[in-house]
Amino acid sequence: MRVVVQRVRHASVVIDGKEKSSIKSGLLVLLGVGNDDDETDIDWLVKKVANLRVFDDEAGVMNKSLLDTGNDVMIVSQFTLMASYRKGNRPSYIHAAPPEKSIPLYENFCKKMSDEIGKKVATGEFGADMKVTLLNDGPVTICMDTKNKE
Repeated sequence: MRVVVQRVRHASVVIDGKEKSSIKSGLLVLLGVGNDDDETDIDWLVKKVANLRVFDDEAGVMNKSLLDTGNDVMIVSQFTLMASYRKGNRPSYIHAAPPEKSIPLYENFCKKMSDEIGKKVATGEFGADMKVTLLNDGPVTICMDTKNKE
């Protein structure tokens, strides 16, 4: 699994001109699911994201996590994170898991994140043409890949 985590002041997802969900201050998580991903990837990634210390403490130092602040989370599926760009200029998505595998993993990631932080997470809609709007705070943007934990 790959994620791009962005600290945001606010974020929203619009589908067919209608707002699906929105958050205030927190994290926007773009999630890509690969062919070889499973529940162990979810467990590791949920813990990492929930405990990622990217929010300012009283001294203005990034030293607090979602668990410390109670901030919001939005999780949006994004298969393009699994793009292979080695040959040519047109990305290949051969490493992205097919919907029958990625939908249950995406939904379980959302559920486990919600359980971990103790509140509902906002989501996009798997496979939809989404318009994601955000105000990146910092900017703070972190990329993680469960196949590259070291």
